[in-house]
Amino acid sequence: MKSALTWEILAKCSTTKARAAVLTLPHGVVNAPVFMPVGTQGTLKGITPDQIEGLGCQIMLNNTYHLGLRPGQELLDACGGAHVFQGWNRNLLTDSGGFQMVSLLKLAEITEQGVQFESPHDGSLMLLTPEHSMSLQNSIGADIMMQLDDVVSSLTEGPRVEEAMWRSIRWLDRCIKAHKKPDSQNLFAIIQGGLDPELRKQCIEEMVKRDTPGYAIGGLSGGEAKDKFWRVVSQCTDLMPKNKPIYCMGVGYAEDLVVCVALGVDMFDCVFPTRTARFGNALTATGTLSLRQAKFKDDFRPIEEGCDCVACKSYTRAYLYTVATKETVGCHLISIHNTAYQLRLMRQMRESIIEDRFPQFIHKFFKDLFVEKSAYPEWAANALRSVGIDILKDDAAK
Repeated sequence: MKSALTWEILAKCSTTKARAAVLTLPHGVVNAPVFMPVGTQGTLKGITPDQIEGLGCQIMLNNTYHLGLRPGQELLDACGGAHVFQGWNRNLLTDSGGFQMVSLLKLAEITEQGVQFESPHDGSLMLLTPEHSMSLQNSIGADIMMQLDDVVSSLTEGPRVEEAMWRSIRWLDRCIKAHKKPDSQNLFAIIQGGLDPELRKQCIEEMVKRDTPGYAIGGLSGGEAKDKFWRVVSQCTDLMPKNKPIYCMGVGYAEDLVVCVALGVDMFDCVFPTRTARFGNALTATGTLSLRQAKFKDDFRPIEEGCDCVACKSYTRAYLYTVATKETVGCHLISIHNTAYQLRLMRQMRESIIEDRFPQFIHKFFKDLFVEKSAYPEWAANALRSVGIDILKDDAAK
C-alpha cells in the first residue's frame, strides 16, 4: 500500500539487533529509536505543547477513542485536525482505540462488526468499527494511524487469542480499504497472537502481505511474565520486515526500553512517565525518587545533576517535596522532568548505536540503575544474553 514516510537506517549495532534510523513523516523528522509521550486526549497531562517541543519531542501519541468522544469528529473536521486543535506542529501517532477493549472491558461489547463502548463521560454508546476508526483518524490527521485490532489481555489463553488474531487481520483489510488519505497518513498494522509463538508467526506472515508502511507489536505489557514478554518481542523483530519501522506498544520503563532496543525495536509509547509524576515520582539514571518522602525536605539539589529541564535548572528536591501531589505545579514540574529523562535516554541510546558502543552503554545503564549485579532483573539478563551481551559479567570494553 502507499506510504507517506521514509525510513533510513543510519547504523546497526555490531553485537545486538539495535539500530539507529531517521523516520521522515509529514510533520517532520523523527530520530529513532524514539519514545513517544502519550497525550491521550490531545494533551500531555500537565505540560503545554511548547514545553513538549522544547524538550526535543518529535512525535507524541493521541488516542482515537477518546478524541472521538471529546471533542468529537465534527469539531476536529471544523478546525482542521488534531495538530491545529492542540497547537502541536510536530508529528502525531494515534492509537486506534483497540486497547480500550481491555482497559474499558466492562464498557465494551466486541463483535465482528466492531466494538461498542459506553462513554465514560455521559454513558452514550459509540460503535467503533475499523471503518469508523479510520474515518476518525483521517479527521484527526495523525501522521501515523494504527489499525483497529481485536485486543485481548496478554494473560488470556485458549481459543479467544486465536480468534482475536484472525479478526485483527480481517480488520486490517477493512482499515486499508477505508483509509482515505494514504498520501499524507501512514497506516501501521498491529501484530497479535498473545504469548503463542505460532500465532505470532502466522499473524506476521499474513500482515506482511499487506505491506503497510510500518508494523507494531501489540497485546503485550499487560502483566505477563517479563521472560515471556521479551521472547515475543525478539521473535517478532526477527520475523518482521527490516526495511520498515517496528513499534512496541505500551512500553515505558527504562530497563524495558533498553532491552527492547537491543532486541530490534525502534518506537515506543507509554503513559508511565507522566502518570508516575502525578504520584510525586521522579525518574533518574540511578532510580526513581519518591519526592513525597521526608528525606527530601531539606535536600537542595536538583532532581538529577546534569539534567537541563526547567524543573532541574530552577527548582530543588526540597521545593518539590513541598508541592509534590499537593499542588498542580508539582505534577507539572515532575512531568516535565520525567519526559525529559525518557527522551534523553533514547538520544543516548541512539548516539551509542551510531558510535557502535551500545553494549558499553547497556553495561553502564544497568550498573547505574541497579548498582549490584544481584539486583539486575533476571529476565533482562536473559534477553540481553540472547543478543550477545552478558550484563552479569564485567564489561571488558570500557
